Amino acid sequence: MAAAVRLRHDFDADRLRALARGSKDGPQARRLLALAAIYEGAARSEAARIGGVTLQIVRDWVLRFNADGPEGLLDRKAPGPASLMRDAHRTALARVVEDGPIPAIHGVVRWRIIDLCQWLFETFRLCVSETTVSRELRKMGYRKLSARPRHHAQAAGAIEDFKKASLAAWRRSPARKASRRAT
Repeated sequence: MAAAVRLRHDFDADRLRALARGSKDGPQARRLLALAAIYEGAARSEAARIGGVTLQIVRDWVLRFNADGPEGLLDRKAPGPASLMRDAHRTALARVVEDGPIPAIHGVVRWRIIDLCQWLFETFRLCVSETTVSRELRKMGYRKLSARPRHHAQAAGAIEDFKKASLAAWRRSPARKASRRAT
């Protein structure tokens, strides 16, 4: 059986318990209390029981604590899978978005996210989702904008004529005379 990994010497049990009391993160406080028990001379199996974990996890906590101190015992966000898009893909995508589509070549008059996904596949054989392309475009500073729809046969000055202000003073309709009964 291998020797246990030793804890760093600049902390003690009292200091770890004080840090656990002041911690706003429950799992970190639990880990600090388990390590405080080790500082007091408890067996690693006892620390595992206090923490509610196995011996291997206690060993991982000791390594993280030795490397980063109490902050090393905070839960970290999982890194997730690496992005499929590389810098070359992002640069080419930005260039295509800036240049706009050529209808004869691309078959569209304006770019949609799904069209850009198709372009990435045709150009780089890169199969990415609409969400990924949207997120990448947003990181590059692009926003989804769409023009207000306009009828193709709309006259140029029709909107301005329609928006002209009506008369400022409204006039009351003349009173109607009551109709008489025919006798």
